Order: sequence, then structure tokens, then C-alpha cells
Amino acid sequence: MMTFVRCLVRTLLIVWASPGSLVGVTLGAIALLTGGKAQLHSGVLEFHGGAVRRMLHWLPIGPAAAITFGHVVLGQNGESIEFTRSHERIHVRQYERWGPLFIPAYLLCSAWLWCRGKDAYRLNPFEVEAFANDGIRRS
Repeated sequence: MMTFVRCLVRTLLIVWASPGSLVGVTLGAIALLTGGKAQLHSGVLEFHGGAVRRMLHWLPIGPAAAITFGHVVLGQNGESIEFTRSHERIHVRQYERWGPLFIPAYLLCSAWLWCRGKDAYRLNPFEVEAFANDGIRRS
């Protein structure tokens, strides 16, 4: 019975986060069509390379090693996917909590911070949580 309940909860979380995942899979497909690669790691689809590499260089916040959309992570290359995995998994869990509200909530937080003259990326509460709990040592 417990296995069924876990499976049901997992399925509901995947469905709840699916609007973000759809964005990620669409961008991941573009990565594959332009020479990128894909892999499944611990229930998260990871794409890297191809056009995604260029896209991550031109984000409004500046170049990024990786970005998460639902249960999909897009990275510049295999090394960046591996290095940012713990950070990006925190964003996956955030998508599981916020579902289709994640992207608007993230963008509104960033816009609010930017309008107040603050760092719209580092001070975004979603990033604060991810940086505080990702286990990556920073100097």
C-alpha cells in the first residue's frame, strides 16, 4: 500500500510541475536537434550542449551554467550539469511545491528586487534557498 501511495504522490508532483517541464523539454529538443545530448538522472531529464549552450550565455542575469524547468535541467555541457546538480535539484523540488506558479513567482521576485535596485538573481528567495542548501563550496 505504501508503494502505491508513494507512486501516486510522485506522479502528482510530476503532473503539478509539468508546465515547467514542457518548457524544458521543448528547449531540450532544440538542444538535441543542434548537436546537444540528453540523459536521465535520478528522475530528472538533463540536456546539455547545442543551442542550449548559447542560450545560457545570453540570459538577462548573465551567463549561467545550468537552468531548471520542472523536471528538466538544461546545462552548457556535461561538466556544468554535474557541478550544478545539487543546486538544480533544489529548484526541481521548488517546482514540485509551486507547480505552474513557479515561473511567475520567480520572475515577480526578481522584478521586485530589480525595481528596488537589488540583485535580482542572488537575492531571489528561490536562489537563496538553493544556494543555502546545495552543498557547493563557494569562496
